[in-house]
Amino acid sequence: MNTGLDHRHLLGLSDYSAREINLILETARRFRDILNRPIKKVPTLRGITVVNLFFESSTRTRISFELAEKRLSADTVNFSASGSSVSKGESLKDTAQNIEAMKIDMVVVRHESPGAPHFLTQCVDAVVINAGDGAHEHPTQALLDMLTISDRFDSLSGLNVSIVGDILHSRVARSNIHGLLTMGANVTICGPQSLLPVHLEKMPRAGSLRITNRLEEALEGCDVAMALRIQLERQGRSLFPSMREYHEQFGIQMHHLDRYKDLIVMHPGPVNRGVELASEVVDHERAVILNQVTNGVAVRMSVLYLLSGQSSPE
Repeated sequence: MNTGLDHRHLLGLSDYSAREINLILETARRFRDILNRPIKKVPTLRGITVVNLFFESSTRTRISFELAEKRLSADTVNFSASGSSVSKGESLKDTAQNIEAMKIDMVVVRHESPGAPHFLTQCVDAVVINAGDGAHEHPTQALLDMLTISDRFDSLSGLNVSIVGDILHSRVARSNIHGLLTMGANVTICGPQSLLPVHLEKMPRAGSLRITNRLEEALEGCDVAMALRIQLERQGRSLFPSMREYHEQFGIQMHHLDRYKDLIVMHPGPVNRGVELASEVVDHERAVILNQVTNGVAVRMSVLYLLSGQSSPE
């Protein structure tokens, strides 16, 4: 069955077209309607076995994928690197091939090394979905972000979206930049100079990309501000003086919401209150962080369904 996607895997959004992204988002809306029913489970992936292969700790993403798989009636196998043969020296290739020998149909993988999902496609025949690889990409997070934005605006095309924070180490930022530019949004990235990429990739897309070190400049005329978590675990060394100074210069605070009346605030979570966002901003009605979480299950159901090639989700 041809589901309409041009790709067999979801490794990133850098080569996904606007048509494919629109298809994923529209299908996610249909699944979201199903999730609002009294009986939330559908037999769409009955008989399909999905392994969640997480070599890196995760809570939100892993639970979201697990719930999406169970809502679709898939058989789910969870694999964690801690306490497994990986901790005893087994390679990614050996682990994947042993799991596939158990007749797995789809693999959801999170790994600390950029490119690990792509490597898996060369080792196994199963469909591979990237749940985050190092500082490379996190495509389902960007897709759920775009679904959340599209709930508030008629179109992504022409929207002004600012991504603020640790761009250098953020796979969420990279996937969002790819996806939003493809959909025609105007993207501004903002953060301390030490947290911005030295060389930005050239992205010939429908939207525009600009860089600034000034938060006020990033928020002026902005429709959506996406704050990113400061990833101290990826930095290896301090790249800014202190959390307090970071919050003063780059944290979104209540006076920003007062000044920019129509601004919508997002965050991929988990939020460091008082760092990326003031605590009052996290709890404000114009912060759509919990909407992002809800949309995450629907988007992951959509991706699993479309890549599986199964029958209608209805």
